[in-house]
Amino acid sequence: MRRSDWLFLLLLVATVAAVAGALFFSETETERGRRLEATGTEGGTALVGGAFNLVDQDGIAVTENDLIGQWTLIYFGYTFCPDVCPITLTNMATAIDALGTVGNRVVPMFLTVDPKRDTVESLKEYSVHFHPRTRFLTGSEVEIDRAMKAFRVYRAIRAEAGDENYLVDHTSILYLMGPDGKFVTSFSHATSAADMTDRLRRLL
Repeated sequence: MRRSDWLFLLLLVATVAAVAGALFFSETETERGRRLEATGTEGGTALVGGAFNLVDQDGIAVTENDLIGQWTLIYFGYTFCPDVCPITLTNMATAIDALGTVGNRVVPMFLTVDPKRDTVESLKEYSVHFHPRTRFLTGSEVEIDRAMKAFRVYRAIRAEAGDENYLVDHTSILYLMGPDGKFVTSFSHATSAADMTDRLRRLL
């Protein structure tokens, strides 16, 4: 076999492997989201929740202990997100308001997956567009990684060297945490405000 044929064969095998790997990961993420929304568990063990140490848009420290005693809706995203993040935050705000006085028992939280750009100051500016009780959290890369690991959140930054307008692929799931600080259920980013309202009303 000629050298050019070997090179073509190796390139073909590498391409197929890369595509297969991407499809496997995509399917794994999709199925994981479906399992979370359906049951909140995998193998009988809660998948999300744990320690974190961050600050909100007012510079106030927030840890996992702040979840105790209240219902919390937690979403991981970033302020430069062009569509999914703002839509999800808007649906969450609409659902909380639609619950009336019951909605006052829910604290919405947004945890950035892009701490490099999402500083306390930028989160403060971003926060005015969404529910007034939402706490927007950021921190160091180490602390953000810790929070993402606790909540089983995936992140992949799509950026070339020097590119400041990059996008971030990330898990897009709303987590509902109970007053005991433990995971209750989840909502996919595709859940409508009406469906979210109905489910929350049954749970709260």
